[in-house]
Formats: sequence, C-alpha cells, structure tokens
Amino acid sequence: MSLARNLNRALTATTGLQVRRAPHAAKGKTSAAAKPAARQKAGYRCPSAEELPTERLLRRPVFIISSIRSGSTLLRMMLGAHPRLHAPHELHIGRLEVACTNWFSQRAMGALDLERGDLEHLLWDRVLHRELTRSGKDFVVEKTPANVYMYQRLKDCWPDVRFVFLLRHPESIGRSWHETDPVKRPYDTAVTDVLRYMRAVEDARTADADGFTVRYEDITEDPEREMRRLCAFLDIDYAPAMLNYGRKSGGELVRGLGDWRENIRTGTVQPGRALPGENEIPERLRAMCAAWGYTS
Repeated sequence: MSLARNLNRALTATTGLQVRRAPHAAKGKTSAAAKPAARQKAGYRCPSAEELPTERLLRRPVFIISSIRSGSTLLRMMLGAHPRLHAPHELHIGRLEVACTNWFSQRAMGALDLERGDLEHLLWDRVLHRELTRSGKDFVVEKTPANVYMYQRLKDCWPDVRFVFLLRHPESIGRSWHETDPVKRPYDTAVTDVLRYMRAVEDARTADADGFTVRYEDITEDPEREMRRLCAFLDIDYAPAMLNYGRKSGGELVRGLGDWRENIRTGTVQPGRALPGENEIPERLRAMCAAWGYTS
C-alpha cells in the first residue's frame, strides 16, 4: 500500500492525477461471481489504425473470453509455455480507474483530448506492455473471466486485439463452481452465477466473427490438435512445450487470480470430467447447452 500512496503523492504533486482501484461491492451483498457493479461511464475515443503507433504500446494482444470454471487457467498455462506468448495471472485491469483530482488536471487532460476513459486505456496498455517487456516475449495473453463484461471496451482500446472464446459444457461449469464451496454456494446459486458469464460469452462470441472458439473438452481430449489450431489462429508456430507446461508451485498459482488446485499444478493436461447426461442438465442451462452445441 505504501508504494501506491507514494505513487499517488507524486502524481498529485506533478499532474493532479491519481490512480485508484474501482470500489468493491459491500461484503455479503453479492455473490463472488456476480456481474461487476455499475460504474460511471468513462468517455473515450477509439484510436484509428494510423494513430495506433502513438496511442498504444501493445500490438495484437490476446484475450481469453470465458466463464469462470471453464479451464481458462489451464489454457493460460499452455499458451504461456509457448516461447512467443506471455500469459501472466489474472490482472483485472478493468477494475483500475484513473481520476483527475482537481479542475486543473481535468482541464489539462481535456486540452490533450484525453477523457477519463482514454487515460484508463493508457494505463491498461502500459501495465500489460510492462509485463510483456519483462518477459522478453512477443505477445501478451490475458484471461481474467470478468473481461467478458468489458469485451467491447477491450476491442475499443486495442483495435488489433485477438479474442479466444473458451467454452465448456454449461452443466460442468455450474457443477465445478458449486464444488469450490458447496456450503456457501448451493448448486442453484452456482447455476445463476455462471449463467451471467455464459450469456456474456455468447454475446461476445456472436458479435466477433474474427474470434477463435475452442472447447475445454477438446483441449483435454487432444491437446496437441487444439494447440496447433490455436497457434495457426495466432499466426505463430506450434510449440510442443505447450503440452507440458511444468509443475507449478503455490507461489505461482495464487488463489483468487486463477485456479490453484492440484490438477493445474501438475504441469500437464489432466483428463476432463465426464460429460453430464441429458437428465443431469437443469432446465435453465438447456438453451445454453444447445447454443454451444452440447445438446441437439
């Protein structure tokens, strides 16, 4: 916290700006998977292709768009094992805000044609570019599940963004989310939670004809085939190291920033759970199962 305070003191003294995290919802008011609270709309403009070299440091970032409990940490590990892809833990950049703390800073930024949303985009771009530069690789991959709620904002921030849509059987997603805390999260509550994510995934997938769709079940069944397909989409050579990303410690897999359980720590792709039978799929999930091709 002292680092953040010192940074804000320096920023305030020199520019009148401050960096802050978006406020959290009151404890106990919403579930852990609830859609992020509404916030004041941040104005911004979308950079043109000619403006990109000035406006953005990152080139062609990759965002995994998925529900919680869809296998996104496994996909992150596999992609991160590629010599050209850097896939850090969940970064939650959408919960970073920039604020002008007085009239002078607001007027100064306005004179530069920078609204609050533009400043946030510059911050997000710098954070991801810093991570990528430290890694020495070529492209960054980000997988925070909440990104599904800011799909359009990501597209507006980085016009050359590439989206990977990760699907999993909806009942398996709901069951897995329930099993992470059965007492706190009864099955019906878990289904309500994950439906929000899945509907947002489908909205984004429908809107983006240029994105790439991959299924968790296909990755666990034939990981080499799926990684070859994904590498072709990303315009990079396939790397066999993606299939054996290496055993990970608790320090590398932080609770709350992705999956941290033993299966993901093994360093290899583990078999997926058996698909549910038709009679195991609750009515509320049947439409999503059909949309994603898991039922006829």
